[in-house]
Amino acid sequence: MNLYKKIIRPIFFQINPDVLHEGIIKFGNILGKTSITRKPLELIYNYENPVLETEVFGIKFKNPIGLAGGFDKNANLIQTLPSLGFGFNEIGSVTARPYRGNPRPWNVRLKQEQSLIINYGLKNQGVDIIKKRIKTQKRSIPLIINIAKTNDARIKGDASIEDYNKSFVKLQPLADVININISCPNTGDGQLLCESPFLLNKLLKKISQNKVKKPIVLKLKPDLSEKLLKEVIETVKKYPIVKGFIISNLTRNRNLLKKTDPKSVAQYNGGVSGKPMRELSNKMIKTIYKMTRGKYRIIGLGGVFEARDAYEKICLGASLVELATGLIYGGPGTIKSINKGLVVLLKKDGFTNISQAV
Repeated sequence: MNLYKKIIRPIFFQINPDVLHEGIIKFGNILGKTSITRKPLELIYNYENPVLETEVFGIKFKNPIGLAGGFDKNANLIQTLPSLGFGFNEIGSVTARPYRGNPRPWNVRLKQEQSLIINYGLKNQGVDIIKKRIKTQKRSIPLIINIAKTNDARIKGDASIEDYNKSFVKLQPLADVININISCPNTGDGQLLCESPFLLNKLLKKISQNKVKKPIVLKLKPDLSEKLLKEVIETVKKYPIVKGFIISNLTRNRNLLKKTDPKSVAQYNGGVSGKPMRELSNKMIKTIYKMTRGKYRIIGLGGVFEARDAYEKICLGASLVELATGLIYGGPGTIKSINKGLVVLLKKDGFTNISQAV
């Protein structure tokens, strides 16, 4: 019996999702503080197998499964997540200035869809506080730091480029990979750079003027038109600092909901996550991999709940895979279950290492 799904989740899901998430972050932070609390987690949840070891961006990963950005916004779980079996961790989005978040609710559960409507609007404590916190924590798995523009409508034009750059300069030394989030659906202009190759070019030109020592990936929206996607890729080709893409962010498209009347959730602002994102994300992974002939590394995200979901993304071209909503619905044993399942799927298809399936 899956204890989490049968007993713990029904109790958790009686709690307001915003309150629950904050509580889990606080409790998770406590569990990560000492080896006394981390070790039992590791014994229960960690799983390692050489078949899953891979190298991406010149960085070694013990397995390809990571926590997606948006869950650990303020870098509170860096010491906890390795014990749950994650191969890497992404924090943020981090912005140059703090932001208290959009009006609540930040999370709306759609249980039948195995989905959430998420509307934090890049809520975070700001680059200076988060930078200090990262420095105090010991890391044992690669860290992706997700940066975005501060959610403030007054910051626009060249000021928005400077806003991104400020976070990049401060956080690059602490990251293994920098993810530039150009596709947040929950801010007034969060998707502007993703939809404007001209502005994206200005941003990448500015970032490239720094001494860029870490690989950069761009987080894209899942429903870009093919024309716009081609323009984004052509822009990116001019900047060798960009090594890959995270595919994908949330979608505002409520028509993806199959078991929920979109009108019944029309009053909630935000992007859709979880199961409804699976096909949309997979389609974009396949498209970008073919468009770029595998030149760029892809981190797949959207609708990952079990091993076959992750494996599907890998076979379509993703070198690494992230999840967040799948963890909420599946519980802390999800990562171990996915990694064990991946080993079975790889052996079934005759692969001796995860990288061969990409």
